[in-house]
Amino acid sequence: MLHVLDEKTAGLLWKGKFGIELESHRVTGEGLLSQTPDPFGEHANIVRDYSEDQLEINTDPAVNADSVMKQLREHLSEVDRVLAAMDPPEYRWPFSNPPLLRGPGDIKTAVFTGDDSDGMEYREYLARRYGRYLMTFSGIHFNYSFAEELLRREFELEPGHTDKQEDFEKFKSRFYLELAEKTLDHIWLVVALLSASPVLDSSFYEKGGEHETVFSGMASLRCSEQGYWNHFTPVLNYDDMESYEASIRRYVEEGMLVAARELYYPVRVKPRGRYSLEALSGGVSHIEIRSVDLNPLSPDGVDSRDIVFLQLLLIWLASKPRHRLTGAEQVDAVKNIKRAARYDMDLISLSLTDGFEGSVRDAVRHVLDEMKEFYSNMEISPEDPDAPDVAAVLEHQYAKIESEEVRYAAVVKKQYGDDFLGKGLALAKERQI
Repeated sequence: MLHVLDEKTAGLLWKGKFGIELESHRVTGEGLLSQTPDPFGEHANIVRDYSEDQLEINTDPAVNADSVMKQLREHLSEVDRVLAAMDPPEYRWPFSNPPLLRGPGDIKTAVFTGDDSDGMEYREYLARRYGRYLMTFSGIHFNYSFAEELLRREFELEPGHTDKQEDFEKFKSRFYLELAEKTLDHIWLVVALLSASPVLDSSFYEKGGEHETVFSGMASLRCSEQGYWNHFTPVLNYDDMESYEASIRRYVEEGMLVAARELYYPVRVKPRGRYSLEALSGGVSHIEIRSVDLNPLSPDGVDSRDIVFLQLLLIWLASKPRHRLTGAEQVDAVKNIKRAARYDMDLISLSLTDGFEGSVRDAVRHVLDEMKEFYSNMEISPEDPDAPDVAAVLEHQYAKIESEEVRYAAVVKKQYGDDFLGKGLALAKERQI
């Protein structure tokens, strides 16, 4: 639990590191998934996700939201330049929901060879297990780490702390595990506020049903019960790394997962480098939120105010006492995500672990009020170059539940609900210029 009133901790609170992973499809001028080989070769920051056409644009760790957004824009500009120079030109699809799908054969597994050939085998396994259409969803993963100096200060405030590096590493992993548990309990809030994918082409549901726009009834199809989830709801142990790893390994050993990376969970603790249980045993370096939709209303695919909001959310959660989620509460947390993904914020109710019960809209307001009170009680110096404009960021979130003119899902439905494919393709072409 962060000691935000401790002077040393408070002075380091805004010095975390940001990272963004943005997924997007390459599409043809007709709005079809590209069938051409990946044009970015060994680019360190522009790789492939599931399919050969699906880009994953990764930033390096950045010191603040402005810096990470600057990196993202540079990578997106590079993608657009390369795609524009292709013959014929291709475009970056701006939505989380896929474009026109003529059939599973259009969704080509990313090609990997040599030491990376297991990546292709794994993707073929996913296609067999979940179906290729679910692989066409795109989104954004937000990565965040607190400043190392802050964590060392928090370690010093722990009763019975030692000077041993191995003890600090265990503390650090436990800190992020507890934060992941708290985030799981609140990730529905991210879905409710950042969802932006209520409409899609009918070809996703029916082969041959092309060029018809469908309203799914969801604000975020990929985060709803129709989205990309494991065939079971995992229950994990967040007490320490050994218990956490064992709880994941059990699903692998029982054949419910082929490997730890098949755990499609909305929040992860991450090691440095490639994700695996073996890497995790070396310690946690950051936390990852995986439930953010692409925002077609922003040229960058994400609004910088939302990136800052995710930082505010994690700081607030880290400062709260731990509530150890029972297995049933973990299952309910996932149910809350799927409920919050529905379009109608007043029709669906949530039951939160703090005792609140009410509509999604009222639940959002309930948590935002808590966050507002928390930050109003903090002394944030306006001269601190790292401190964000907390009031403005929270006000932007409040506006989404108060006005359909601000809520992303509502605006997308209004603007693209009559011609998702045609208007989406026009937007992709316009942004490439």
